[in-house]
Amino acid sequence: MYNLAIIIIVIVIVFFAALITILSRYKKCPSDKILVVYGKLGQDKQGAERSSICLHGGAIFIMPVFQSYQFLDLTPLSISVDLKSALSRQNIRVDVPSRFTVGISTEPGIMQNAAERLLGLPLNEVQELAKDIIFGQLRLVIATMDIEEINMDRDKFLEAVSGNVETELKKIGLRLINVNVTDISDESGYIQALGKEAAAKAINDAKRMVALQEKEGSIGEADAKRDQRISVSMADSDAIKGENDAKMNIAKSNADRREKEAEALKRATAAENVQKALADQESFNAQRDAEITRAGYEKARQEAEIVVKANVEKQRVEIQAEAEAEQARRRAMGESDAIFARMSAEARGNQEILTKQAEGFAKIVEAAGGDVKAAIQLMIAEKIDELVKIQVEAIKNLKIDKVTVWDSMGGDGKSPATANFLSGMLKSVPPLNEMFKMAGMEIPQYLGSNIESGESVETNEANQANQEKIAAAVSDVKSVKK
Repeated sequence: MYNLAIIIIVIVIVFFAALITILSRYKKCPSDKILVVYGKLGQDKQGAERSSICLHGGAIFIMPVFQSYQFLDLTPLSISVDLKSALSRQNIRVDVPSRFTVGISTEPGIMQNAAERLLGLPLNEVQELAKDIIFGQLRLVIATMDIEEINMDRDKFLEAVSGNVETELKKIGLRLINVNVTDISDESGYIQALGKEAAAKAINDAKRMVALQEKEGSIGEADAKRDQRISVSMADSDAIKGENDAKMNIAKSNADRREKEAEALKRATAAENVQKALADQESFNAQRDAEITRAGYEKARQEAEIVVKANVEKQRVEIQAEAEAEQARRRAMGESDAIFARMSAEARGNQEILTKQAEGFAKIVEAAGGDVKAAIQLMIAEKIDELVKIQVEAIKNLKIDKVTVWDSMGGDGKSPATANFLSGMLKSVPPLNEMFKMAGMEIPQYLGSNIESGESVETNEANQANQEKIAAAVSDVKSVKK
């Protein structure tokens, strides 16, 4: 148990130590410094090994053992550059005392240059390195300019110095903050002579300006007196002319006034007449409008009393006629639908009857052994009783109450005339034999013999056989119907 407690304590200590170590490797970059991380950093986008990571502001975790870090100070450096005997483009040596303020740049690419070239250097060494670059570039700029440009056009000179110096400083990670040139002098006194020349020129210009001003003052005084006399004379002349003009204007004004008064009186009289005529015309127009309005009112009243009633009656008649027409149309449609339904029903009934008759006739033909003629004979044989009944009905209602015969025995010489009359009347009724022949059949022997017609005994026997077949078929049809 004691050993377990010791192990737990050791684990806790190791954990806290590792945690403190990890937290101590999380570094925050202050705003006046650049944090440079170097070591194992991986590769950049081009596949090359990264030399460092520069961070201005923020924080980053630095891996123990594999990575380390340092800070670059952003404090500005003031460098005094006393350039002496610099050769200008005119081969005149000049002295240019100046002061430059530089510092480490915070631009991403320039920070990388500073990390690669200034990391670990103290500020005095950085200052000396920058001073050497400034000396070289300052001499180069002076060699490309004339003394007059350097002395008189300071802006151009400072712009050229700033551009050249800052370009070279960026290569080591620095940027130019300020340039201050105090004074420029030369060994031969050329600049001093230029100054004296400029001073003398300025003095002469001032004297000339004073003389010109005095001259202009005298001329101005004489001109002022002349102008005064001319102005007084012109003022007097203008005053007299003004008085005359005023009198002429008064006379003209009086004439104009009287003329305008006459014109005004004339216009007033004409206006009164015009206004009177307009008033009469307006009165007449008002009366005419009143009559027109009255006539319109009367017309509207009559239209309201007569036309409106007529329109109402017309609409009533039209509506009633449309209603009656609609009723007639619906009644006709109902009757046509009823007729159509009745005719459809009758057609379906007739179709059903004909269908059943056709089915029955087909069965009769089947019962007759497929012989259509025999099937027709069967159907006629079935109806023979009705045919006989019709024959009987033909003479059944013949009423003969009294027959008086004067028989002269004329006739054919063989039978009396009365007998011939009765025989002829009976012959007018179609015999069964003819009816059977019309139907394509032979009368049975029990209804009458056919010997007299010249048929042989064999034919009668054949007919007898056919009649037996027909009787059998009729029995079969009756059984089918049942």
